[in-house]
Amino acid sequence: MADIQEQDQTHQTLQEVNQALENGMFVHVRRMLQDMEPEDIAHLLEASPPKERQVLWQLTDPEEQGEILDELSEDVKDGIVAQMAPDKLAAVTEGMETDDVAYVLRSLPDDKYREVLSQMDATDRHRVEKALAYPEETAGGMMSTDFITIRGDVTADVVLRYLRMKGELPEATDALYVLDQNEKLIGHLSLSTLITTQPDTEIQEVMDDADEAIPVDMDDSEVANLFERRNWLSAPVVDPDNHLVGRITIDDVVDIIREDAEHSMMSMAGMDDDEDTFAPVLKSARRRSIWLGVNVLAALAAASVSNMFEETLDQMAAIAILMTIVPSMGGVAGNQTVALVIRGLAVGHIGETNTRWLLSKEARVGLLNGVLWATIIGTVVVVWKQNLLLGIIIAGAMMTNLFVAGVAGVCVPVLLKKLNIDPALAGGMALTTITDIIGLSVFLGMATIFLI
Repeated sequence: MADIQEQDQTHQTLQEVNQALENGMFVHVRRMLQDMEPEDIAHLLEASPPKERQVLWQLTDPEEQGEILDELSEDVKDGIVAQMAPDKLAAVTEGMETDDVAYVLRSLPDDKYREVLSQMDATDRHRVEKALAYPEETAGGMMSTDFITIRGDVTADVVLRYLRMKGELPEATDALYVLDQNEKLIGHLSLSTLITTQPDTEIQEVMDDADEAIPVDMDDSEVANLFERRNWLSAPVVDPDNHLVGRITIDDVVDIIREDAEHSMMSMAGMDDDEDTFAPVLKSARRRSIWLGVNVLAALAAASVSNMFEETLDQMAAIAILMTIVPSMGGVAGNQTVALVIRGLAVGHIGETNTRWLLSKEARVGLLNGVLWATIIGTVVVVWKQNLLLGIIIAGAMMTNLFVAGVAGVCVPVLLKKLNIDPALAGGMALTTITDIIGLSVFLGMATIFLI
C-alpha cells in the first residue's frame, strides 16, 4: 500500500514539474527540486523524456549533483555526464565516495576522464585512479577507499581520543580495521565493542580476527551472496598480500542485488538492464534489433521442421490444428526449469558437485509431468477427433518433449555459464528452440509414419 502511495506521489510530482516547465516557471521548479532528496530527483530524471531531463539537470543544486548521479541508472547517467565539461564534472565529484566517483567516470572516453582527473586534487586523484585500476564487476571495482585503521597494541581510550580528534567518520562506518606493523590486516573492531570496552583495554584483546576479508578480485555477485549469508553491514577488502585496500558497505551490495535482479528480468527479453526508458528511437531500435535477429534464426529453425513434413500437413488437417500444443507445453515446462536453474546459479546453489543430482531430479519431474499431461491431452484428442491413434501419437510426443524440456532446462543454463554466456540472456531462447524442434519433429514424424 505504501509503495502504491509513493508511486502516486511521484507521478503527481512529475506532472507538476512538467506543467511548470511548459509554463516557463523555472524558478518554481528549482525550488521544488531543492526540497527533494537526491534519490527522488534521480527518479524524476529517469521518468522524464530527454529534453525535459536536460532542463531539470540544469536546475538542480550543483552541490547535490554528485549524489544524484550516483543514484541514476547507467544509461541515464552516461547521457548526462557526456554533456558536462570536465571541470564541471570534477567539481561535482568533490565529496563523493571513491567508488561512486569511479562509477561516474568509467563510462567516459579516456581523454575526457583523464582531463577530469587532472582537475582533482592529488589525494582524490590517487584514490580514484586506484579504484579505476580494478575491473568494474569485482570487489575492487565496488569498494570504497575511505576507512579508518588502528593498531592492536593501543588502548580503547587512545582510539576514542583519536576518533574525537578526527571529528568525522567515513559514511556508513560500523567498524575500525586493525593493522600490524607491516600494514597487513589482522582484525576489525566494531564501534559498539569500542564504546563498551574499558578504556585501559588493548584493542588486540577485544578485536575480531580478520578471517573473512574479501579478496580484491572477487566477483561482485559473490560479494553480494556473502553479505546476504553473513548479514554483514560492511567488510574489508584485501589484496593477495593481505594488505587492506578498501571496504564494501551494505548500500553498495544492495545496488548489486538490485542490478542483478533487473539484469535477469530484462535479459529474458534480450534487453539491457540499464536501458533508458526514454532513450532515442534509433538507439533503442538498434539494441533490440540484434536480439530480434537472433530470434528470427531460431524461429526459422523451428519452421524448417514443419516444412519437412509439408505433405503430412496437407493430407491431415487435424495434425495442423494440434501441432502447436506439443512445442508450447515443452517451452513452458522448460522455461520453468531454466528460471529455477538460473536463480540457483545466481545465488551459488548450483555447482559441479550437485549438477548431476539436479539433472536427474528435473528429468524425473519432466517424465512425471509428461505422463500426466500426455494422458490428459491424449484423452482429449481421442474424444475430440474420434481418433485413437492420433491421441496416442500426441501423447507420446508430449511425454517425450516434457522429458527433454526438463533435461535441457538444466543443461542449457549450466553449459552457457561454462561458456561465459549469460544464461539469463540466452537460456530461454535456446530452450524454446530445442523444445520447438524436438516437439514438432517427434509429433510430425510419428504422424507421418503411423497415419499417412
